[in-house]
Amino acid sequence: MNPNIPLAEKLRPKTLDEVLGQEHLTGKNGTIRKMLENDALNSLIFWGPPGTGKTTLAEIISEKSGRKFFKLSAVSSGVKDVRDVIEEAKKQNLFSGKSPILFIDEIHRFNKSQQDSLLHAVEKGWIVLIGATTENPSFEVVSALLSRSQVYVLKSLTFEKLEELAEISLKKFNDEEKTSFKIKDKEAFIQYSGGDARKLINSVELVLNQFKNSKKKEITNEDVLSVLQETMALYDKNGEQHYDIISAFIKSMRGSDPNGAVYWLARMLVGGEDIKFIARRMLILAAEDIGLANPNALVVANNCFQAINVIGNPEARILLSETAVYLAVSPKSNSTYVAIDKAMDFVKKTGNLPVPLHLRNAPTKLMKDLNYGKDYDYAHSHEGNFVDLEFLPEEISGTKFYEPGNNSTENKIREELEKKWKGKY
Repeated sequence: MNPNIPLAEKLRPKTLDEVLGQEHLTGKNGTIRKMLENDALNSLIFWGPPGTGKTTLAEIISEKSGRKFFKLSAVSSGVKDVRDVIEEAKKQNLFSGKSPILFIDEIHRFNKSQQDSLLHAVEKGWIVLIGATTENPSFEVVSALLSRSQVYVLKSLTFEKLEELAEISLKKFNDEEKTSFKIKDKEAFIQYSGGDARKLINSVELVLNQFKNSKKKEITNEDVLSVLQETMALYDKNGEQHYDIISAFIKSMRGSDPNGAVYWLARMLVGGEDIKFIARRMLILAAEDIGLANPNALVVANNCFQAINVIGNPEARILLSETAVYLAVSPKSNSTYVAIDKAMDFVKKTGNLPVPLHLRNAPTKLMKDLNYGKDYDYAHSHEGNFVDLEFLPEEISGTKFYEPGNNSTENKIREELEKKWKGKY
């Protein structure tokens, strides 16, 4: 095997049929295939995790459409590089009659001025832009450029596709090295890859090269781990995964699934997420989704937040796990969350309604003469500390914002309110 050409490069697909895992784009009725068949190519942005084929698809599109291919990396290129390519592309356009493709890897790393430098060339058709990004283009690509491009989402490879890719990599290695390796277990390779095809191929090549001169012919998970040292969970705490995984964590607790909560918590911890960020989100959930169904949840979440600041990692994981499980198994109610949002929305619509006179403060004689505080009845002077008094502005008298949830704690609250307010609740 030529040591100067990585196995991943040798296995890079040359046709749409060879691309794994993106059938929604490359299959018989896939949008990319239809685009090439109709020779109707517009500017594109490929959005997906690392190693899902963004660069490969761009190169295949260039080859099959007969267009010259220019490639820039947003990490190392600036506005001058973009302008130089555009000038060259204009010349190529005159000769071939087809707009060249400008592929920009990690386009999300371009700042606004760099992205703006592409607009005129895209509008004039001097280039067909293909951008690749692992970040949500809605946040990272300027709206003017986004509106002139079609966004296509690339999916992480499934377990089955990664297994297939491991077999393809194994066969290619054996053919070129004249070896006869077999892979008994593929789980370690797949876990290490995190869904990244390139990383999977590289790991297969690395492991097989380690045992090439040994008598070993069957590769196990233990062999893989002994070479790769450790598996790395895929988690970008500054990117899209950050928001997706914290969303999954919150929804697992909201849905009362302690297993899901602990799993997503582990993904964040292994990925290096800020433990304070995790604890803050649990504080919010305790108030928003558990609320009066178990008021103690807020106390537990707050104690967790305070404690991890004292303890820190790695022991903080134990406190976070205990709290996440407690919140997940707690009864749920969003009644107070709904109530305040409903009340705030109501206030925005109705404006500053006057405070009823009997509820106003009367610190001066003039205010008392104007009936401020008149007819106010002190609740603690009555049995059960309850007084039948209107506490809302006259214009919205009887409006209900708080609706008790359907749980044991709030059912008791509902019963008390029914007694006191004679059917209002």
